[in-house]
Amino acid sequence: MEAPWRLSYSFTSSAPSNTSPMSADMDDAFVQAPEHRPKMPLIQATDVPVIDISPMLMLPPGNMDALVSELSVASREWGIFMVVGHGIPEGTVTRALEAGHAFFALPAEKKAVMRRTEAAPAVGYFDEEHLQNIRDWKEVFDFFPHEPPPVGEVDDNLVFKNKWPEEDDLPGFRDALEEYANAMEELAFMLLELIARSLNLRPDQFHGFFGDQTTIMRINRYPPCPRPDLALGNGRHKDSGALTILYQDDVGGLDIRRRSDGEWLRVKPVHGSFVVNIGDLIQVWTNDKYESVEHRVSLNSEKVRFSIPYFLNPSINTIIEPLQETVSAEDPPKYNSYSWGEFFSTRRKAGFKKHVVQINTETAQFRKQSTDCVE
Repeated sequence: MEAPWRLSYSFTSSAPSNTSPMSADMDDAFVQAPEHRPKMPLIQATDVPVIDISPMLMLPPGNMDALVSELSVASREWGIFMVVGHGIPEGTVTRALEAGHAFFALPAEKKAVMRRTEAAPAVGYFDEEHLQNIRDWKEVFDFFPHEPPPVGEVDDNLVFKNKWPEEDDLPGFRDALEEYANAMEELAFMLLELIARSLNLRPDQFHGFFGDQTTIMRINRYPPCPRPDLALGNGRHKDSGALTILYQDDVGGLDIRRRSDGEWLRVKPVHGSFVVNIGDLIQVWTNDKYESVEHRVSLNSEKVRFSIPYFLNPSINTIIEPLQETVSAEDPPKYNSYSWGEFFSTRRKAGFKKHVVQINTETAQFRKQSTDCVE
């Protein structure tokens, strides 16, 4: 389906949108503590693994052993890699990206109708996310590719129902995003299979966790920032779900923290690729054999940046703990079990506004006390 706005929007424009909620004068709420402010120029992370997964698409499959080995090394040493040869049509990505541009160009009153609320903090439009209790310089639109069932005893007040713009306002918007989300789901389950194979587990070992999944897809818009040396588009964090699959445009801004020395590195966009982050759930399930990566988003003063992350999350009633197959007498469980539903509810609400008392939304809180803490 051809998007009707295809010819009316320039992707290369670096001018701030007139509908941006961010003013030229930066509020103190955006200012990071001195130790967390980005220092420029950043070192380019030129050796982030780029993995060609096209053997997964061949009939019969290609050299799976080499592919599994590559993914194992990338997951163990980096916690992040880029995939190419994924088979996702460029048009699917283009339509989703154009849908995002069109959405954020809507008048403020139209976006306000879909604004996230404290009762529904997981879906809709938002421009006041407080990661690490500091406001992020961005605006977002979130939706569930599969609306989860009611959470019941986890939180009776949490609403899991998507907020879509009127079709008359954005014809084809929902179709474009759902097409993209379906492609991401197929890719996500291929990656889960590769991760399972790399650990000598059944290829479908992880699949059962995602029946009534709480997966979220997001469109991020990062406007030009007058003081990119003080603010961040996304504060430093690790992703709490299983996997994050990210499309980023060619503006760049994704930074990762190198484990060896704590230095921040810029992940250079690779055309036609998706960035894959190992999330905290994979870290827990594998008992630290694979670790999630700390990352953030830096800003610039000239160009709008767009990205589309797909956060693969399990069913609301999933109990998270190291898999039996990943522990032994020599390598006992490093984490206490916890409820994904309770954790997910707390984390979503914590990002809704600044809190006087910091709420713990880090998976590291479940690490057993007898081991070193996750950074």
